[in-house]
Amino acid sequence: MNQPRAAEISRKTKETAITVRLVIDGKGESHVATGIPFFDHMLALFAKHGLFDVDIACQGDLEVDGHHTVEDVGIALGEAFHQALGSKEGVARYGAAYVPMDETLSRAVVDFSGRPYLVCKAEFPAEKMGAMSTELVEEFFRAFAVNARINLHIEVLYGKNSHHMAEAMFKSAARALCVAVARDPRVTGVPSTKGVL
Repeated sequence: MNQPRAAEISRKTKETAITVRLVIDGKGESHVATGIPFFDHMLALFAKHGLFDVDIACQGDLEVDGHHTVEDVGIALGEAFHQALGSKEGVARYGAAYVPMDETLSRAVVDFSGRPYLVCKAEFPAEKMGAMSTELVEEFFRAFAVNARINLHIEVLYGKNSHHMAEAMFKSAARALCVAVARDPRVTGVPSTKGVL
C-alpha cells in the first residue's frame, strides 16, 4: 500500500509566521487564512482543482503591503510539495493543463525536475484585484516553483479581466500539478535517466 504523501511546514520570520499542511492525494479541501481575501480565494481554488487538501495560516506584515505574505506562502507551500513528494519515485513527473475562465485562457506546464525555474507571462490590465496587487501573482509562482524545485511555465494566452486571468492561472497550475504528481504504475523508481530528481 502506498504511503500517504503529506507534509507540514512552519516558517517564521520578522515579516510572516506561516503554517502549511498539505496532503497531495486529497479531495480538494482547504482552510486558508492569509489576511488577503483575494489570495485566500486563489489558494482555495488551487486546492480544489488540484485535489490537494491544504491548510494555510499566515500572519504577515500587511500594514506594509501584501508582498511578504504572498511570497512567503509560496515559499512554504513549495517546500511542502517538495517534502511530501520525497524522492518522487513512481510519479508522472510532467503535467500540463489549459484552463478557460470566460474570455481568458491560461496554460500551465510543469516538470518536477529538481531544477527550479519559472516562466510567467501575463499582462494584467488592472493594478489590483481586491487588496492584492496583480504583480504578486508572479511573485507567488516564483517562490512556489523555486521551493518546490520545479520547472513551471505559466502563461495567459489571452484575456481582458484581471480577476479571470489570475483565477485561470491558479487553476491551470493546479491541474498541471495534479497530473505531474499522479502515481503511474508503469513508472519504476525515479522517472529520470539520471536516477534522481
